[in-house]
Amino acid sequence: MMRLLLTFLLFFALPLKAEEVVLGLSQDTISIDANFSGSEILIYGAIKRETEIPEELLQVIITVAGPSQPVTVRKKDRRFGIWVNTEAVEVDSAPSFYAVATSHEWPLVISDTEDLRHKISVERAIRAVGVAADDPQRFTQALTRIRTSEDKYQQRDFEVNLRQQTLFDTAIKLPANLTEGAYKTRVFLTRNKEVISVYETEIEVRKVGLERWLFTLSRQQPLLYGLMSLAIAIAAGWGASAAFQILRRR
Repeated sequence: MMRLLLTFLLFFALPLKAEEVVLGLSQDTISIDANFSGSEILIYGAIKRETEIPEELLQVIITVAGPSQPVTVRKKDRRFGIWVNTEAVEVDSAPSFYAVATSHEWPLVISDTEDLRHKISVERAIRAVGVAADDPQRFTQALTRIRTSEDKYQQRDFEVNLRQQTLFDTAIKLPANLTEGAYKTRVFLTRNKEVISVYETEIEVRKVGLERWLFTLSRQQPLLYGLMSLAIAIAAGWGASAAFQILRRR
């Protein structure tokens, strides 16, 4: 009830334009600690208009994208009875997490031209311009397939609830193994498969507590971090050996 009230307050507070999005988030910051097992973000909002609702149905697309990084995709083949890497391709940039939720079936929401222009779908979000391979699409599809199985890439049709062509909401599930950084959130309004309005915001994902300290140490003092990791490994091995010896004597 409080979320709907906030949505309506935002709805009447901003100046009117042709047709625009007023957006709300259940949380705009996610903290990762030792007990973090994933999160769910509720994205909700309303559509402001100067005129009456047009006859053509409005559709809504919501995307959440994690920080993009280069990715090496390897192809394995069976040689002499064992699986070995036979080919590797460097993908220029791929989001660490990407979710797309729509109010209707994907082909009825947006055209291929508009998808290419705004890079909305999972395939368009992966940048593989400089891939040195005979069939670069094969490697980007493999990357998409792997990350989809890990729940890092999500294509979710009919997951945006659109009410009376004005109010909308959806819930995006974020996995436990999130990459720290700014998660770009976009809302697209479309009619006749064409984008008529875009709204953008960000969700901040950051490590806290011991995880934050270890992450910072590994980046700023890699030698010290390595020595500390080695010391912990030696101590753990010695402790396990000592415990085993005590158990044997009994």
